[in-house]
Amino acid sequence: MYRFLLSRQWVILTLIALVLIPAMIELGFWQLHRHEHRVEQNTLISRNLKAKPVPVTELTFPGHTVPRTDYWRQVTATGTFDTAREVVVRRRTSADDRVGFHVLTPLVLADGRAVLVNRGWVSSAADQKSFPPVPAAPKGTVTVTGRLKADETTSASGIKDLSGLPPRQIMLINSAQQTKSLGRPVLGGYLEQSGPEPSGGNPELIPEPDHESIGPHMAYAVQWWLFAAAVPVGWVTLVRREKRDRQSAEAGSAPEPAPATA
Repeated sequence: MYRFLLSRQWVILTLIALVLIPAMIELGFWQLHRHEHRVEQNTLISRNLKAKPVPVTELTFPGHTVPRTDYWRQVTATGTFDTAREVVVRRRTSADDRVGFHVLTPLVLADGRAVLVNRGWVSSAADQKSFPPVPAAPKGTVTVTGRLKADETTSASGIKDLSGLPPRQIMLINSAQQTKSLGRPVLGGYLEQSGPEPSGGNPELIPEPDHESIGPHMAYAVQWWLFAAAVPVGWVTLVRREKRDRQSAEAGSAPEPAPATA
């Protein structure tokens, strides 16, 4: 009755179904893990943003790699801006997706060490190779509040070529690289300024990271698992239809019984 399942067509169809089921289940778990990671990250961001600000020197020091548990921690730093060694970071977007620069200004602390401060976003100059118009940083001793971030690296960013850039322009915010140009110890990581608000709102302060949305990953996980469940249901449905069609064909082709003789 089911000998047709041994045909080449049905063997191939069955093998495809057997491959699709575990693949879709695995894709569902992949999306589930992405959902769990997003929830965990949102919890971390929310907790660190709500934490009381601490001096940046309590969380980092020269050569230190900021751990993930300290990302977005609220910190403060008091010192004077070294505007002579200010640089801009290329290919950065604003809150409304305009492409421009981030302004990176070293803040020299009382002990002579420096911390990199991302003061915010500015628009590009007419010529991409020119240094953009950047509002001057406050003079004298200032106290800056911000979110602690880890150094940006080529491996994490995917940016490999850091050469051939115009003067005072960089691609990645990295304390080790800036230590060479500053000629003084630089705290690991950098500070993403959240206060005080710049005069006239320029540079534009970088908004807090999104920690409310959890994304569609859980919905995608359920969707893949439903697809996985639908494959065997569909296979059984096709088998039954094939069986019914073959039975109908066999009944239609059966010879009519001979008429009875007296």
